[in-house]
Amino acid sequence: MMLGSLRWKVAALIALACCAVVAVVGLLVHRTTLDRTMRLGEGRALESVAQVAEQSRAGTPPTKPVPWTESVLSPDQLPAPLRARLAAESPATWYDDRRSEELWMWGAQPVDGGLVAAVKIDMSSDLRGLRALDRAMLRAALIALAVVLPVSVGVAELANRRLRRVAATARRITDGDLDARVAARPGGRSGRRPGGRDEIAEISAAVDSMAASLQHRLLAEQRFTADVAHDLRTPLMGLVTAVDLLAEGEATELVRDRVRVLRSLVEDLLEVSRLDAGAEVAERVRVPLAEVAEESAARVGVKARVVASGDPVAETDPRRLDRILANLVLNADRHGASPVEITVRDQVIEVRDRGPGFPPELLADGPRRFRTGAAERGNGHGLGLTIALGQAQVIGAELTLTNAPDGGAVATLRL
Repeated sequence: MMLGSLRWKVAALIALACCAVVAVVGLLVHRTTLDRTMRLGEGRALESVAQVAEQSRAGTPPTKPVPWTESVLSPDQLPAPLRARLAAESPATWYDDRRSEELWMWGAQPVDGGLVAAVKIDMSSDLRGLRALDRAMLRAALIALAVVLPVSVGVAELANRRLRRVAATARRITDGDLDARVAARPGGRSGRRPGGRDEIAEISAAVDSMAASLQHRLLAEQRFTADVAHDLRTPLMGLVTAVDLLAEGEATELVRDRVRVLRSLVEDLLEVSRLDAGAEVAERVRVPLAEVAEESAARVGVKARVVASGDPVAETDPRRLDRILANLVLNADRHGASPVEITVRDQVIEVRDRGPGFPPELLADGPRRFRTGAAERGNGHGLGLTIALGQAQVIGAELTLTNAPDGGAVATLRL
């Protein structure tokens, strides 16, 4: 999951930050301790070589056999790097790390007679202590990382839970549950902003505000649709009665046709308002699907070819099934191209035309009321597909809209 990966990304980021801090601090401590150890070694070497030079001037130089740690000897007996340093400055020191098992800090100072007082201090124990410090710091860093990593995962999981809650609420809103809220208390009541005042709380508040705004606008649209339909019904009935009293003629027939269209529109608006209000209840009986498909196409005056596999029967509401099929067949006839074909199988009815297919915006967003796919009436579809989708939900069916690979729109109703 994306959110799960976000949790591990946060944990990895915290772990990397800890490692970077440990590396910087460890390097700083190592360099500081090493510099201090070298300065102490140089101080000890200079102090010892000064004592050897003073003894040489007093006539009591040390005479220790090789291997020696302090002596008065010829410059040729000194290591070449120390001779070069002694030529540039006096007294001089040099750190000898040519052999890892023996680490020395040299000190040299000229004395009378062309000789040189020289000492070398064993630095092995000091460097072993530095390496032990490095190992101790590494162990402490690993222990700290083992503690910080689970804690960081836990902290990231707290934020993830809140993000998952926001995502789940957004999905519920997308599915049509406009009562869903991120800040909902148990029982569905809205509570205060969850999780304090951070960015996730701001996202939660924005999602809740968006859902409330969408719900308000949708309810306003539904109320407007219902009010318009009911307000038009009374004058429309008077108009229908008045048209029947007109003398027969071409003008009268034209008026009657327009009145029939207006009456159909008002009936569709009333049906949409009932579907929006959730007042529709299915009455289920056993229905012969092929027979209903033929009757629906004939009732709306569309020549459709019905292809049935056997004699399929389903338990559903025949009146609502008729409304769904009638709207699908009318949509195929008006916005598609002949022939219109209805394929009936067990629990599945498919309506297909040979036209250009459904527009991409309809496939992506679903049917929108008061919008039609005809070029002269704008983009989208009108009330037919909206009613079909609403009635399908009432009878517990699934209506899907697709385009066939070889062309044409396909509406599939699964009972």
